[in-house]
Amino acid sequence: MEKVFFIIIASLSVAAALSVVAQRNTLYSAFSLIGLFGCLAVAYITLQAHLIAAIQVIVYAGAIMVLFVFVIMLLNIREEELRVDRNRLLIFSVPLGGLLFGLIYFGLKNFKIDEIKGAPVGTSEAIGQGLFSKYLLPFEVTSILILLAIVGSVVLARREKDGDIEDIEDDEQVVKVSMAEKSKVEETKE
Repeated sequence: MEKVFFIIIASLSVAAALSVVAQRNTLYSAFSLIGLFGCLAVAYITLQAHLIAAIQVIVYAGAIMVLFVFVIMLLNIREEELRVDRNRLLIFSVPLGGLLFGLIYFGLKNFKIDEIKGAPVGTSEAIGQGLFSKYLLPFEVTSILILLAIVGSVVLARREKDGDIEDIEDDEQVVKVSMAEKSKVEETKE
């Protein structure tokens, strides 16, 4: 029963992934990607990796997809810009797709389940042990890089904000000058 459920979830994941690529509207592709992330979270639950499933839903299906949707809405891509010559893309996609399916076939053909043994994967204990022992340095380096990215974005946002204030001040001066010119024109008419 578990195997049948996993196959159903895997099939839904593949369908959602194909929908991401096949959709013409980028917003619909983002919604399909949310469905894909949900299916992957359920697949992780069937594999007894509950922490990874929770992270999948919270981080990817939640936070990252909200950012994707905001970017899509901010860019406001027009239909004319989306038109692509599909025949030109077909020349590259068919051989690359065949190569991908060949790699998947040979990978699955040589895969043996008996080789996978050891500690449970995906539990909070296993992730905590690995994160704070073997992978402590990469974890800390990643946290420093994220902190630098946050500081950089704040600096860039503040710089843009200062530029906006200067633009507003310039606009106010233009309005004052144009108002003065308008009053001079009205005085000459009188």
